[in-house]
Amino acid sequence: MTMRISIVEDDPLLRNNLTMLLNGERDMKVVSTFGTAREALASLSGSSPDILLVDIGLPDMSGVDLILRVKEALPKVEIMAHTVFDDRETVFSALKAGASGYLLKRGTPRDLIDALHELDKGGSPMTPSIARKVIREFQNKGISEQYVLSQREKEIVVEIEKGMSYKKISDKFNISPHTVHTHINNIYKKLQAKDRREALVIARQKGII
Repeated sequence: MTMRISIVEDDPLLRNNLTMLLNGERDMKVVSTFGTAREALASLSGSSPDILLVDIGLPDMSGVDLILRVKEALPKVEIMAHTVFDDRETVFSALKAGASGYLLKRGTPRDLIDALHELDKGGSPMTPSIARKVIREFQNKGISEQYVLSQREKEIVVEIEKGMSYKKISDKFNISPHTVHTHINNIYKKLQAKDRREALVIARQKGII
């Protein structure tokens, strides 16, 4: 069965190279490519991809926010982050947003092809150094990981503390009010808070703000 793949990558040369590479595989077909997150959000559903290969460092919107919005709109699409960023905040933000795989661009073309096959079969492929970060995180923090907010969630908590409205927060971070609402619901769940006041109290206690 052929994997239908969409690519979001702002570097046109890399985007073209990825397209040629994946189309050269018998069981892969690139059904759409996009240079920006907004292009992807506007047209992705019409491509009906099985897998979305997405860069994190996009010019118009964070790739993490794109992952979150795609998973909200197309929950069955498997998402592979394909990026140069290997810092803890970016890795965990992308995984929490809905990425099922995380591959660094320094890998070989074969690494990418093998990872896409693994993702298609239900796995969660990661560059070995990224997998080690994930393992160490849980070894070090265990259950307390439930309280760890993504960088964007921390930013939103700070804005909530300032009394900012959903609309002002969405304007500041160039995301939709619906995405802000989703972030805030996730914040409440992670902090086990029932409302804004309680969330802020717990966030202060945890040293988040």
